Amino acid sequence: MKKDTIILGIETSCDETAVSIVRNGTEIITNVVASQIESHKRFGGVVPEIASRHHVEQMTVVLEEAFENTDITWDEVDAIAVTEGPGLVGALLVGVNSAKALSFAKQKPLVGVHHIAGHIYANRLEKDFEFPLLALIVSGGHTELVLMREHGSYELIGETRDDAAGEAYDKVARMLNLPYPGGPHIDQLAAIGKETIDFPRAWLEEGSYDFSFSGLKSAVINKIHNAKQRGEILKNEDIAASFQASVVEVLTTKTLEAAKEYNVSQIIVAGGVAANKGLRKELEAVFSETDIPLLIPNIKLCTDNAAMIAAAGTIAFEQGRRSGLDLNANASLMLK
Repeated sequence: MKKDTIILGIETSCDETAVSIVRNGTEIITNVVASQIESHKRFGGVVPEIASRHHVEQMTVVLEEAFENTDITWDEVDAIAVTEGPGLVGALLVGVNSAKALSFAKQKPLVGVHHIAGHIYANRLEKDFEFPLLALIVSGGHTELVLMREHGSYELIGETRDDAAGEAYDKVARMLNLPYPGGPHIDQLAAIGKETIDFPRAWLEEGSYDFSFSGLKSAVINKIHNAKQRGEILKNEDIAASFQASVVEVLTTKTLEAAKEYNVSQIIVAGGVAANKGLRKELEAVFSETDIPLLIPNIKLCTDNAAMIAAAGTIAFEQGRRSGLDLNANASLMLK
């Protein structure tokens, strides 16, 4: 029988300190996440210096808790996978240096993992992949379409040219005086609002799978400002519903068109915005009319966590990829 592969994952790219242990890239043994949302809420967004400090404070605690939750010992761990980028460089450095220290002390191989690869492989913790597949990544910093023909192979066929979808959500949320993080609050308002405002859809040039949400964000801001100047009252829920309808239509339409062009066997959705109920509902409706299976992970696996890093790290480890103790954080690491 093939020996199980046990990977310890570490994730600190933004404002979650996370450690997980995963078996064979598909089974979560333990998954611990320490969130910093409450610390950043009063600033209306993540403050990099505060995030880094919290990672330093939480890393040992989270690591110890991960092992307390399981009977797995260090002797059984095959390798340590860590997010090397992209993300906030100070935050990344805490995770990378922690992983390097553990790798040296425990004499375990080290595997650097791309954060977006982690989001993609969060799906494999629920269902195995069918190639070729198309991944729609939607998060605060990324909106991308990635074609995968095999494990560990990433072909970028579409990306954001300006604001990512999650970034646009947060900026519109601030205009509506909604708490941080704004995305979930817009999603909640959109569910009870009506699409009364015809906000623009940025389709770009024909045949392009790139995204652009900067114009939409500006259109929302201008609509709110103009309404205030004229003394008009706009309902926040209607603004949210109209804004979300624009984002969701562009995401679903481009994903469907790309899926047909590349004749994929599976669609997977990844990233924090994949937790958006409006987006999930529309994607399920659109792809239910096709013969292409759609996979969207549990909401807990959409946001940053270390299980996804361990899952992606498992593939990299089994393919023979190793990182040296000179591994460094790379805030603008490319997916390849």
